[in-house]
Amino acid sequence: MLRLILAEDSVLLRAGLTEVLSRSGHEVVAAVGDAEALVRAVAAERPDVVVTDVRMPPDFRDEGLRAALELRAADPSLPVLVLSQYVATAYAARLFGGRAGRTGGTAAPGGLGYLLKDRVGEVDEFLDALQRVAGGQTVLDPEVIRVLLNHRPADHPLGRLTPREREVLALMAEGLNNQAVAARLFVTEAAVVKHASSIFMKLELDPAEGNRRVLAVLAHLRGSAG
Repeated sequence: MLRLILAEDSVLLRAGLTEVLSRSGHEVVAAVGDAEALVRAVAAERPDVVVTDVRMPPDFRDEGLRAALELRAADPSLPVLVLSQYVATAYAARLFGGRAGRTGGTAAPGGLGYLLKDRVGEVDEFLDALQRVAGGQTVLDPEVIRVLLNHRPADHPLGRLTPREREVLALMAEGLNNQAVAARLFVTEAAVVKHASSIFMKLELDPAEGNRRVLAVLAHLRGSAG
């Protein structure tokens, strides 16, 4: 069971998420509608994970994201899952700015996630992402990855990749292992290993595994976010 704080200005969505999380065995210790209330609730409750919208009152711009960044600055171990209505590459870059490429260290920072709100409708996927973030992993919505891959400078190193390698890279950035990538693409695991090796060679990345691999990939995806 996870103890969560939920920040969402839409009353209906907030109630729906609370119901989904409660039915799944988690405890929503606070459900708030603005960024200031989120910061206060985290200080009072010390949750296992925070789930927050990006745009919140009073200006409906990036209040939720700024609150998430403030909370992470105060406690880098706090897992945060950000929900967004749209693919906003600048928001994703800011959220993962201090996380991308950080593959070592003695005290690993807490998990981070960025999902589109449409993903919440896929309850199992949403709950899986939540558990992964709570467990210290990095989770990016597949659509966010697609936009980051497509909106890059012409001279970006990603331009060296073949179309198939870009598909493999996108799935790797979601946190999938070689076996899961092979299943998604209907290819052999050996083929994925070959593509992954080529990707890391072309991007001059350490051939890491697991969450370290996701963070290494993010270091390059950030470079394509304007």
